[in-house]
Amino acid sequence: MSSSDMDSLKDTTPPFINPLLLASACLGSSGALNFLFNREDEKLPPMIIPSQDFLYLLHTASSSSTRILTTQQSPNDVEDGVDHAPALPAESLLLEGVDTMGNTALHVVANHGENTEFLECATIISMRDESRLLMMNKKGETPLHFAARAGKSKMVSLLIDLARSCNRTHILLRTENVLKETALHEAIRVDNVDIVKSLLEADPLLTNYPMEGTSPLYLAVLQGKYLIAEILYHMSGGNLSYQGPHCKNALHASTLQGIGITKLLLTWNNVLTAQQDIDGNTPLHLASSFKHQSVFLQLFEANPAPVYLTDIDGLFPIHIAASMGALEIIVIVLDKYPRSAGLRTAQGKTFLHVAVEKGRLDIVEYVCTTVSLAWILNMRDNDGNTALYLAVQTERLRIFCSLYGNKEVHLSLANNSGETPADLSRDLLPLGAYYDSSTAKHIYLALEAFGTNQSGLRWDQFETKHSLELKPIDWDREEDKVKDSSQILGVGSVLIASVAFGATFAVLGGFIADDHTNRGTPTLAGRYTFDAFMMANALAFICSLIATIGITISGSSMAEMRSRQIHLVVSVVSMSSSLTSLAAAFALGVYMVLAPVAHGTAIVIFIITPIIIWIITLNAVAIAIIISLTIELIFHFPLDAMILLTSGASSGIASAAMYQE
Repeated sequence: MSSSDMDSLKDTTPPFINPLLLASACLGSSGALNFLFNREDEKLPPMIIPSQDFLYLLHTASSSSTRILTTQQSPNDVEDGVDHAPALPAESLLLEGVDTMGNTALHVVANHGENTEFLECATIISMRDESRLLMMNKKGETPLHFAARAGKSKMVSLLIDLARSCNRTHILLRTENVLKETALHEAIRVDNVDIVKSLLEADPLLTNYPMEGTSPLYLAVLQGKYLIAEILYHMSGGNLSYQGPHCKNALHASTLQGIGITKLLLTWNNVLTAQQDIDGNTPLHLASSFKHQSVFLQLFEANPAPVYLTDIDGLFPIHIAASMGALEIIVIVLDKYPRSAGLRTAQGKTFLHVAVEKGRLDIVEYVCTTVSLAWILNMRDNDGNTALYLAVQTERLRIFCSLYGNKEVHLSLANNSGETPADLSRDLLPLGAYYDSSTAKHIYLALEAFGTNQSGLRWDQFETKHSLELKPIDWDREEDKVKDSSQILGVGSVLIASVAFGATFAVLGGFIADDHTNRGTPTLAGRYTFDAFMMANALAFICSLIATIGITISGSSMAEMRSRQIHLVVSVVSMSSSLTSLAAAFALGVYMVLAPVAHGTAIVIFIITPIIIWIITLNAVAIAIIISLTIELIFHFPLDAMILLTSGASSGIASAAMYQE
């Protein structure tokens, strides 16, 4: 770069504001301002170190009244919205300085106050250099932006009058900052009605600015400033912009607020209902996603046509409502347009497909129980998948049950890949050892019961294609799974065995003294409840020992992998049985203590204690214990607890098939 270019660059760079001028502007001292300007007029060098006279003026309010210079503007100027500026006086060198953000002295005055002194300071600066009114900082903000943001209504009125005096009203009011916002946006944001009215009185067409971006009305609606929204509409005579960012309009913003402002906007401009934003969303799409039933109904009644408009992703409002679980909105749409149930997304999905994928059980149940919607139950998307197929794929058991229980749902429809829901459910089964109550297992068993093999393959080919055998690459992962499970279960089984062993020799009621017959035996021996207690406790100990032995083998790398898997499964079942038996022993022990004095309380505790374990484990031992002992204790029917407990344990262990095919 040449030296002349460097000199030119230096000349255009504004100097830093004089610190004494900045102090005068911040404190609103008109006397101090005049002192500095008089020195400049007298061609004296700029003051850097304040004198005593300056300090006195800085802290003493000027007694002069505010002087607002106004000139009459021709009616044609107001109508046309054109400003004609006269020649400006020579610029003040002192006023050319700015701070680090590019703010001039007038910015500072407009931001700090609006009493008589601050108004006088603004007038002095404007009279000295009218161009300061339109000067913008680095963010494109004028002093009017500052005054509006600070809520200084008197300062705003003064700046408007000063701009009017030099025929620059519209230029000042319509100046946009880097965010494409005028001073009116700032006034709306701080919710200052007086400033809004002052700005609109000076320029009713200000509601149409910016030409592109967020309009004042959109901002007012978005922030819930309903009174200001009405003021904008009425003071502009209805000639205002509704636009917002990303091609949205004020009606899009009203869906977030409620029915009040939405009703007003629909009254002012009903065309807004069909306008789409950059993503293709109409206000009806947004109302569907926010579950505002009242707002949706209002928009729907005003213009139902957007029900058949899609966004850029091919979603109709009914699909958005299904995605968000807004059943009420779906009912409203289907009540008037029943055939809209068949609307499909770009992927060919109905709202039922979307509800299944998003886990919206209430919507799926509504479709399954509504006879008029039976025709969409077996509709397939672009991949040939029905709603049932998606329920299997997402492993949503309750949704699967709703569809599975509807006789209109076909269980054997194959998709484009030739797979039925049963084929998919088999492929989703975990490989190797796994907990038997998995969702995939329940779904597979339900579909397998009907033999829904519609792939056209022989059963041997079907078994090969959908094999559940572990591949060599999976064996290392299976070994880690067995090892980790064995370590965790081993701690629990040893703990249960210790508790059961201790309870056997620290029985309730103590032991018979040595000077009596049958000395050293439990005092409660012979009672049926005590016998059941001992039986449950012994069974807990035995099952825990079986689990401990099995866990020891399953955790050992010396055993073959197949054997380790079997021992792990047996250990899991034994562990579950021991835990259930221990819970029953606890309940029986509490019953023996409380029954003589509080029989009802004892019964309640007895039932509550094991039922939680029963729900969690749901095995044969738990069922046997609860059924047998409840009958005995409530009805005093002499069933043999030993037989029931033993048979329950046997059936529980016998049912421990390997958790793989």
